[in-house]
Amino acid sequence: MPSKEFETLPNIYLVGPMGAGKTTVGRHLAELLGREFLDSDHEIERKTGATIPWIFEKEGEKGFRSRETNVIDELTAKKQLVLATGGGAVTQPPNREFLKQRGIVVYLYTPVEIQLQRTYRDKNRPLLQVENPEQKLRDLLAARDPLYREVAHYIIETNQGAARDLAQKIFNLIVSQNISR
Repeated sequence: MPSKEFETLPNIYLVGPMGAGKTTVGRHLAELLGREFLDSDHEIERKTGATIPWIFEKEGEKGFRSRETNVIDELTAKKQLVLATGGGAVTQPPNREFLKQRGIVVYLYTPVEIQLQRTYRDKNRPLLQVENPEQKLRDLLAARDPLYREVAHYIIETNQGAARDLAQKIFNLIVSQNISR
């Protein structure tokens, strides 16, 4: 049940690279705010009945991004939500607009070394099924970091503290800067 205390706060959207902890931090943040938590990738899988790797295999990245934009448009129209987005969601201009205009965007900045540690054995990440995953992560971060920064209202480094601590830090930052409006 949504918390009355924080109902005037806009939706909160977490962006950042794969392995940033968006889903884990988002769950903790939603709990602190008494809000619903959703993950756009999980919603795509729920709606299609297919895994993201399968969608990439059958429809390519373009097909997946189209589905992702539809889901992000739908989810950002909801209220009282904490949403974790997929790492590449910001590559599509409509997604950046939906996120920035419809809520508070927090970029969970994560160095490549930490991303690699967190995603090393994860076969559910189609873009990392390459010969050199570290280089792929570096290339993705180089391309996407400016987009994350463009859309973000706040930037939080994820290499300092556990997910629960990061959620508390985001909670404190957002509540202190937005509750008095």
